[in-house]
Amino acid sequence: MPEWISIIIRSIILITVLFFFVKWLGAKQLSQLNIFETISGIVLGGIAAFHTVDPYNSFYYALLAMFVWFIAAFTIEKLSLKSKRMRDFTDGKSTVFIQNGKIMEENLKKEGYSTDDLLEKLRNNNQFLVSDVEFAVLEPTGELNVLPKKENQPITLKDLNITPAPAKEPQTVIADGNILLEPLANASLNPTWLEAELEKQNVTIDNVFLGQVDHQGQLFLDLYDDHITVPEPAQSALLLASMKKCQADLELFALATDNPASKEVYDRNQKRMQEAVNRMEPYLKS
Repeated sequence: MPEWISIIIRSIILITVLFFFVKWLGAKQLSQLNIFETISGIVLGGIAAFHTVDPYNSFYYALLAMFVWFIAAFTIEKLSLKSKRMRDFTDGKSTVFIQNGKIMEENLKKEGYSTDDLLEKLRNNNQFLVSDVEFAVLEPTGELNVLPKKENQPITLKDLNITPAPAKEPQTVIADGNILLEPLANASLNPTWLEAELEKQNVTIDNVFLGQVDHQGQLFLDLYDDHITVPEPAQSALLLASMKKCQADLELFALATDNPASKEVYDRNQKRMQEAVNRMEPYLKS
Protein backbone atom coordinates (compact mmCIF):
# COMPACT_ATOMS: atom_id res chain seq x y z
CA MET A 1 0.00 0.00 0.00
CA PRO A 2 1.41 3.45 -0.89
CA GLU A 3 2.51 5.52 2.11
CA TRP A 4 0.17 8.41 1.28
CA ILE A 5 -2.86 6.10 1.40
CA SER A 6 -1.61 4.65 4.68
CA ILE A 7 -1.29 8.17 6.18
CA ILE A 8 -4.82 9.07 5.07
CA ILE A 9 -6.29 5.91 6.60
CA ARG A 10 -4.33 6.35 9.85
CA SER A 11 -5.39 10.00 10.08
CA ILE A 12 -9.07 9.20 9.66
CA ILE A 13 -9.01 6.39 12.23
CA LEU A 14 -6.96 8.31 14.82
CA ILE A 15 -9.03 11.50 14.43
CA THR A 16 -12.18 9.43 14.95
CA VAL A 17 -10.74 7.72 18.03
CA LEU A 18 -9.50 11.02 19.45
CA PHE A 19 -12.91 12.64 18.84
CA PHE A 20 -14.75 9.95 20.79
CA PHE A 21 -12.17 9.93 23.61
CA VAL A 22 -12.54 13.68 24.13
CA LYS A 23 -16.34 13.38 23.84
CA TRP A 24 -16.44 10.65 26.49
CA LEU A 25 -14.25 12.69 28.81
CA GLY A 26 -16.99 15.34 28.84
CA ALA A 27 -17.49 18.97 27.86
CA LYS A 28 -15.15 20.07 30.65
CA GLN A 29 -12.25 18.94 28.45
CA LEU A 30 -13.19 21.71 26.02
CA SER A 31 -13.56 24.57 28.48
CA GLN A 32 -11.85 24.49 31.88
CA LEU A 33 -8.86 22.16 31.95
CA ASN A 34 -6.88 21.24 35.04
CA ILE A 35 -3.19 20.33 34.85
CA PHE A 36 -3.69 16.62 34.26
CA GLU A 37 -6.38 17.18 31.63
CA THR A 38 -4.09 19.60 29.80
CA ILE A 39 -1.27 17.05 29.81
CA SER A 40 -3.63 14.29 28.67
CA GLY A 41 -4.93 16.38 25.81
CA ILE A 42 -1.42 17.24 24.62
CA VAL A 43 -0.21 13.62 24.85
CA LEU A 44 -3.27 12.18 23.10
CA GLY A 45 -2.90 14.68 20.27
CA GLY A 46 0.85 14.03 20.09
CA ILE A 47 0.37 10.27 19.87
CA ALA A 48 -2.18 10.67 17.11
CA ALA A 49 0.02 13.10 15.16
CA PHE A 50 3.21 11.02 15.55
CA HIS A 51 1.68 7.74 14.45
CA THR A 52 -0.16 9.42 11.59
CA VAL A 53 2.93 10.71 9.75
CA ASP A 54 5.17 7.70 10.48
CA PRO A 55 3.68 4.64 8.76
CA TYR A 56 6.49 2.39 10.03
CA ASN A 57 5.40 2.67 13.66
CA SER A 58 2.95 0.07 14.89
CA PHE A 59 -0.58 1.38 14.49
CA TYR A 60 -1.82 -0.89 17.27
CA TYR A 61 0.72 0.62 19.68
CA ALA A 62 -0.77 4.03 18.92
CA LEU A 63 -4.29 2.80 19.74
CA LEU A 64 -3.00 1.10 22.91
CA ALA A 65 -1.16 4.23 24.10
CA MET A 66 -4.18 6.43 23.43
CA PHE A 67 -6.44 3.98 25.25
CA VAL A 68 -4.14 3.96 28.32
CA TRP A 69 -4.09 7.76 28.49
CA PHE A 70 -7.85 7.90 28.01
CA ILE A 71 -8.44 5.40 30.84
CA ALA A 72 -6.06 7.33 33.12
CA ALA A 73 -7.79 10.67 32.45
CA PHE A 74 -11.27 9.13 32.71
CA THR A 75 -10.45 7.40 36.02
CA ILE A 76 -8.97 10.52 37.60
CA GLU A 77 -11.99 12.55 36.47
CA LYS A 78 -14.40 10.09 38.11
CA LEU A 79 -12.34 9.96 41.31
CA SER A 80 -12.30 13.75 41.42
CA LEU A 81 -16.09 13.82 41.31
CA LYS A 82 -16.28 11.56 44.38
CA SER A 83 -13.37 12.89 46.43
CA LYS A 84 -12.86 16.52 47.50
CA ARG A 85 -9.22 15.76 48.33
CA MET A 86 -8.58 14.34 44.87
CA ARG A 87 -10.41 17.28 43.30
CA ASP A 88 -8.25 19.76 45.20
CA PHE A 89 -5.14 17.89 44.07
CA THR A 90 -6.03 17.71 40.36
CA ASP A 91 -8.00 20.92 39.92
CA GLY A 92 -6.31 23.07 42.53
CA LYS A 93 -7.91 25.42 45.06
CA SER A 94 -9.24 28.93 44.80
CA THR A 95 -7.02 31.67 46.21
CA VAL A 96 -8.40 34.82 47.84
CA PHE A 97 -6.68 37.97 46.59
CA ILE A 98 -8.91 40.60 48.21
CA GLN A 99 -10.97 40.07 51.35
CA ASN A 100 -13.05 42.68 53.16
CA GLY A 101 -11.54 45.30 50.85
CA LYS A 102 -7.93 44.39 51.76
CA ILE A 103 -5.32 42.86 49.45
CA MET A 104 -3.86 39.51 50.60
CA GLU A 105 -0.20 40.14 49.68
CA GLU A 106 0.98 36.67 50.73
CA ASN A 107 -1.58 35.01 48.46
CA LEU A 108 -0.44 37.18 45.57
CA LYS A 109 3.15 36.04 46.07
CA LYS A 110 2.05 32.43 46.43
CA GLU A 111 0.38 32.51 43.00
CA GLY A 112 3.17 34.56 41.39
CA TYR A 113 0.98 37.61 40.84
CA SER A 114 2.36 41.12 40.83
CA THR A 115 0.40 44.28 41.63
CA ASP A 116 0.15 45.00 37.90
CA ASP A 117 -1.24 41.52 37.27
CA LEU A 118 -3.92 42.03 39.93
CA LEU A 119 -4.88 45.47 38.57
CA GLU A 120 -5.14 44.04 35.06
CA LYS A 121 -7.47 41.28 36.26
CA LEU A 122 -9.58 43.82 38.12
CA ARG A 123 -9.85 45.99 35.01
CA ASN A 124 -11.03 42.93 33.09
CA ASN A 125 -13.89 42.86 35.62
CA ASN A 126 -14.62 46.59 35.12
CA GLN A 127 -13.10 47.48 38.48
CA PHE A 128 -10.48 50.24 38.31
CA LEU A 129 -10.13 51.01 42.03
CA VAL A 130 -9.08 48.38 44.54
CA SER A 131 -11.02 50.31 47.17
CA ASP A 132 -14.24 49.53 45.27
CA VAL A 133 -13.73 45.77 45.67
CA GLU A 134 -15.08 43.82 48.63
CA PHE A 135 -13.88 40.35 47.63
CA ALA A 136 -11.80 38.85 44.80
CA VAL A 137 -10.83 35.21 44.34
CA LEU A 138 -8.56 33.54 41.79
CA GLU A 139 -10.16 30.34 40.52
CA PRO A 140 -8.09 27.25 39.59
CA THR A 141 -8.84 28.05 35.92
CA GLY A 142 -6.95 31.35 36.24
CA GLU A 143 -10.11 33.48 36.18
CA LEU A 144 -10.48 36.21 38.80
CA ASN A 145 -14.01 36.62 40.15
CA VAL A 146 -14.75 39.96 41.76
CA LEU A 147 -17.49 41.09 44.15
CA PRO A 148 -17.78 44.91 44.31
CA LYS A 149 -18.69 46.64 47.54
CA LYS A 150 -22.41 46.94 48.14
CA GLU A 151 -22.52 50.66 47.34
CA ASN A 152 -20.78 50.01 44.00
CA GLN A 153 -23.07 47.22 42.85
CA PRO A 154 -25.72 48.01 40.24
CA ILE A 155 -29.28 48.46 41.49
CA THR A 156 -31.54 45.48 40.85
CA LEU A 157 -35.32 45.19 40.69
CA LYS A 158 -35.14 43.36 44.03
CA ASP A 159 -33.50 46.41 45.61
CA LEU A 160 -36.43 48.51 44.37
CA ASN A 161 -38.99 45.94 45.63
CA ILE A 162 -40.22 45.43 42.06
CA THR A 163 -41.37 41.99 41.00
CA PRO A 164 -40.78 41.57 37.25
CA ALA A 165 -43.09 39.62 35.03
CA PRO A 166 -42.11 35.95 34.59
CA ALA A 167 -40.40 35.33 31.30
CA LYS A 168 -39.78 32.15 29.33
CA GLU A 169 -36.89 31.61 26.99
CA PRO A 170 -37.40 32.83 23.41
CA GLN A 171 -38.14 30.18 20.81
CA THR A 172 -36.57 30.05 17.35
CA VAL A 173 -39.54 29.18 15.12
CA ILE A 174 -37.96 29.85 11.69
CA ALA A 175 -34.42 28.96 10.63
CA ASP A 176 -33.06 29.20 7.09
CA GLY A 177 -36.55 29.66 5.66
CA ASN A 178 -37.97 26.55 7.37
CA ILE A 179 -40.65 26.44 10.07
CA LEU A 180 -39.55 24.61 13.23
CA LEU A 181 -42.58 22.84 14.67
CA GLU A 182 -41.19 21.83 18.08
CA PRO A 183 -40.23 25.39 19.18
CA LEU A 184 -43.62 26.59 17.92
CA ALA A 185 -45.34 24.00 20.13
CA ASN A 186 -43.14 25.01 23.08
CA ALA A 187 -44.44 28.58 22.66
CA SER A 188 -48.04 27.25 22.50
CA LEU A 189 -48.34 28.44 18.90
CA ASN A 190 -48.98 26.76 15.57
CA PRO A 191 -48.03 27.20 11.88
CA THR A 192 -51.36 28.88 11.12
CA TRP A 193 -50.58 31.66 13.61
CA LEU A 194 -47.08 32.01 12.18
CA GLU A 195 -48.34 32.28 8.61
CA ALA A 196 -50.85 34.93 9.68
CA GLU A 197 -48.11 36.96 11.40
CA LEU A 198 -45.91 36.76 8.30
CA GLU A 199 -48.83 37.87 6.15
CA LYS A 200 -49.41 40.89 8.43
CA GLN A 201 -45.82 41.98 7.80
CA ASN A 202 -46.06 41.16 4.07
CA VAL A 203 -43.17 38.68 4.33
CA THR A 204 -42.85 35.24 2.74
CA ILE A 205 -41.35 32.32 4.63
CA ASP A 206 -38.68 31.85 1.94
CA ASN A 207 -37.23 35.30 2.67
CA VAL A 208 -36.91 34.73 6.44
CA PHE A 209 -33.43 33.78 7.64
CA LEU A 210 -34.35 33.67 11.33
CA GLY A 211 -37.59 34.08 13.24
CA GLN A 212 -37.94 34.14 17.02
CA VAL A 213 -40.89 34.46 19.38
CA ASP A 214 -40.45 36.08 22.79
CA HIS A 215 -42.30 35.20 26.00
CA GLN A 216 -45.15 37.55 25.05
CA GLY A 217 -45.74 35.84 21.72
CA GLN A 218 -44.22 38.64 19.65
CA LEU A 219 -42.50 37.60 16.43
CA PHE A 220 -39.08 39.04 15.54
CA LEU A 221 -37.74 38.47 12.02
CA ASP A 222 -34.39 38.70 10.26
CA LEU A 223 -34.65 38.53 6.47
CA TYR A 224 -32.25 37.37 3.79
CA ASP A 225 -32.83 40.67 2.01
CA ASP A 226 -31.29 43.21 4.38
CA HIS A 227 -32.70 46.10 2.34
CA ILE A 228 -36.22 45.26 3.54
CA THR A 229 -37.08 46.85 6.88
CA VAL A 230 -39.27 44.77 9.19
CA PRO A 231 -41.11 46.81 11.84
CA GLU A 232 -40.50 45.88 15.45
CA PRO A 233 -43.43 44.05 17.11
CA ALA A 234 -45.60 46.53 19.02
CA GLN A 235 -48.60 44.48 20.16
CA SER A 236 -47.81 44.92 23.85
CA ALA A 237 -47.21 48.67 23.55
CA LEU A 238 -50.43 49.12 21.54
CA LEU A 239 -52.44 47.13 24.07
CA LEU A 240 -51.06 49.19 26.96
CA ALA A 241 -51.77 52.43 25.11
CA SER A 242 -55.35 51.29 24.38
CA MET A 243 -55.93 50.45 28.05
CA LYS A 244 -54.63 53.85 29.16
CA LYS A 245 -56.78 55.61 26.58
CA CYS A 246 -59.84 53.70 27.76
CA GLN A 247 -59.13 54.72 31.37
CA ALA A 248 -58.65 58.34 30.34
CA ASP A 249 -61.90 58.33 28.34
CA LEU A 250 -63.86 56.94 31.29
CA GLU A 251 -62.39 59.63 33.54
CA LEU A 252 -63.30 62.30 30.98
CA PHE A 253 -66.87 60.97 30.68
CA ALA A 254 -67.23 61.09 34.48
CA LEU A 255 -66.24 64.74 34.50
CA ALA A 256 -68.42 65.64 31.51
CA THR A 257 -71.75 64.20 32.69
CA ASP A 258 -74.15 65.86 35.14
CA ASN A 259 -76.05 62.64 35.82
CA PRO A 260 -75.01 61.37 39.29
CA ALA A 261 -75.71 57.72 38.40
CA SER A 262 -73.71 57.90 35.16
CA LYS A 263 -70.90 59.77 36.91
CA GLU A 264 -70.74 57.02 39.55
CA VAL A 265 -70.60 54.27 36.88
CA TYR A 266 -67.89 56.04 34.85
CA ASP A 267 -65.86 56.80 37.97
CA ARG A 268 -66.08 53.25 39.28
CA ASN A 269 -65.04 51.71 35.96
CA GLN A 270 -62.18 54.14 35.35
CA LYS A 271 -60.76 53.13 38.75
CA ARG A 272 -61.05 49.47 37.78
CA MET A 273 -59.33 50.17 34.49
CA GLN A 274 -56.57 52.04 36.30
CA GLU A 275 -56.04 49.01 38.55
CA ALA A 276 -55.86 46.80 35.46
CA VAL A 277 -53.30 49.13 33.88
CA ASN A 278 -51.18 49.11 37.05
CA ARG A 279 -51.21 45.31 37.15
CA MET A 280 -50.53 44.72 33.47
CA GLU A 281 -47.97 47.48 32.84
CA PRO A 282 -44.95 45.49 34.17
CA TYR A 283 -45.90 42.58 31.90
CA LEU A 284 -46.56 44.66 28.80
CA LYS A 285 -43.39 46.72 29.21
CA SER A 286 -41.05 43.77 29.85
